[in-house]
Amino acid sequence: MSLATPTADEIEDLLLACRYGDLEDVQQFVDKFGPEPLNDVRDERGNTILHMAAGNGHTDTLEFLLHHVSPALLSAQNAAKSTPLHWAALNAHLPVAQALVKCPCGPGVDLIDVKNEAGRTPLGEAENVGWEEGAKWFVEVMNLDEGAKGEEVHVAEDEDAEKIEVEIQDAEGQVAKMTIGQRLTAISPSDPPSAP
Repeated sequence: MSLATPTADEIEDLLLACRYGDLEDVQQFVDKFGPEPLNDVRDERGNTILHMAAGNGHTDTLEFLLHHVSPALLSAQNAAKSTPLHWAALNAHLPVAQALVKCPCGPGVDLIDVKNEAGRTPLGEAENVGWEEGAKWFVEVMNLDEGAKGEEVHVAEDEDAEKIEVEIQDAEGQVAKMTIGQRLTAISPSDPPSAP
């Protein structure tokens, strides 16, 4: 039994359901047409269903969609080259940003490095709109120092370990200072392990 093909009106209704967080309508669409059409739905500006749910903070709708779409949709860029994570950052939706980055089948923290047409990453968008909580979370989880080739990266376990001080400059030249996590230390394979 093959599933029906959605009409242009049904696709428009799906985009609106994602935009307004109408999870029941999204579920009914998947029940009627299956998950395959979800990957190809775009509006006239190239926005996907993930852009709509992420930009409007609909975590429940987003989480449902993440179980039914291709992982490639997480990094899909619209006409302005913005990803769903850019939209979550622009609108200060931390649970949505976390769901996108932590999605087990997706690109993970690499999403934080994607630049849009304006040359900004999701971190840059968070800074641009003054969303300190989001900017701090992005900095805490992103790949700041992957270590040199052949070195293992370890997080110091000592309570007195050095904290990482980060300064981030926004588009207007304002500098925000943050203290995050523990500094990573690189250990060469020839170095003996330290005693606990």
